[in-house]
Amino acid sequence: MSSTIQPLHNKQAIRALLQRFDHTPRAHVQSFGCQLNVCDGEKYKGVLADLGYQLTDTPEDADVILFNTCAVRAHAESRVLGRLGALKSLWEKNHDLIIGLCGCMAEEEEVRAQIRKSYPYVRMILSAGAMEHLPEALLQVYQGDPRHIITDLTGIPSEMLPTVRESDFKASVPVMYGCNNFCTYCIVPYVRGRERSRMPDAIEAEVRALVEAGYKEILLLGQNVNSYGKDLAEPFDFPALLRRLDAIEGDYFIRFMSSHPKDATTELIDVMLNSTHIEHHLHLPVQSGSDSVLQAMNRRYTASQYLELIDETRAKAPDFSFSSDLIVGFPTETEADFEATLRLIAHVKYDNLYTFIYSPRPGTKAADLPQCSDEEAISARMQRLLHVQRTLSEEFNRRFIGRCCTVLIEKYDPQSRKATGKNREGMNVELPCADDLTGNMVTVRITDAKNWALVGELREA
Repeated sequence: MSSTIQPLHNKQAIRALLQRFDHTPRAHVQSFGCQLNVCDGEKYKGVLADLGYQLTDTPEDADVILFNTCAVRAHAESRVLGRLGALKSLWEKNHDLIIGLCGCMAEEEEVRAQIRKSYPYVRMILSAGAMEHLPEALLQVYQGDPRHIITDLTGIPSEMLPTVRESDFKASVPVMYGCNNFCTYCIVPYVRGRERSRMPDAIEAEVRALVEAGYKEILLLGQNVNSYGKDLAEPFDFPALLRRLDAIEGDYFIRFMSSHPKDATTELIDVMLNSTHIEHHLHLPVQSGSDSVLQAMNRRYTASQYLELIDETRAKAPDFSFSSDLIVGFPTETEADFEATLRLIAHVKYDNLYTFIYSPRPGTKAADLPQCSDEEAISARMQRLLHVQRTLSEEFNRRFIGRCCTVLIEKYDPQSRKATGKNREGMNVELPCADDLTGNMVTVRITDAKNWALVGELREA
């Protein structure tokens, strides 16, 4: 059902309805999956707080529960459905409880059908990016609609949406939504829609406000940030956006993800290297070192094309940091294909790798491909890859020993009196620290290197 009530009227009507509660109504939002989902969850929290709800971390205390979901892997969906099942007991105790499913899972008709059949107490289903429609959905449910469903992948969220951020020194800023790449293993284009870029003026205004508010890390988000601006009436590419944001004065890092290798350029690297605030680190998901597997994945680059950018970058900046995603056991992957992947990671010397064993994702082309390797072989490959990566990263990380770097402290353990953070190369740094300096930029001298982090000591700036 769709409502013709305007958003402002929705807000006023809901605020009036909430006055009938004998307590301040509470809302719980839980986000699953990627950083973009977390960012969407912050907007859902902002909308709910603006309507008059008190946010709570415990679903048992809530009058409204929203699960903001991920659909990248079938396991993630099963986890969410299990959590929804666990909410049934809460609903049986309180039939006024409003439970909603939002995010990527809401875009799948199979999921919506399963919700209709097996989870009658789920009253709202909202697609990814539908935060501004939440007041409408709530109002319809309060007015007796047994279930309100909104699916729309054509636009971008309103720039006026309030946000409740989870950190007071790190902020995520989406620059675009959706994906046009259709990798054969990935469901994202089907649940997030086609690429839609925000206007550069709006992005700059948001980043400037965050820097002025004291935020020390700005994470720019998009399924493929290197495609930013191609859909705008006046094209404005990602390197140009980075230059514009880097010109904002302040003491902060700019990070971004994710970059598709087919669109990563030497211009992007040059902008990063010549910047004041942009990290000297690029997360560049390769997925495989085999050209035949990359072709079967529809990645649209070869291993040699990928390595060409790596080599050009390291020729300019030997310490430049790379991380990547790798899928082990893609259906067409043979032992020879896997050996090509090992050769690639030995060449690149990644500072960090995010590795995954392939799992079929219903609705994708790769899910229909026959698997040419058994589970035992795939598991053995994963263990070999992890061993190679641990050895390479610990050896390569030693290049920083004896140097000083700027580190943004992200966590502090008062019991061990140790802090952890990231330097401009995006690498984890651990150090003893007498005081809690979370959220501060500090100077650290690197004294040791592990395969998962650098180790250092605090120095006066």
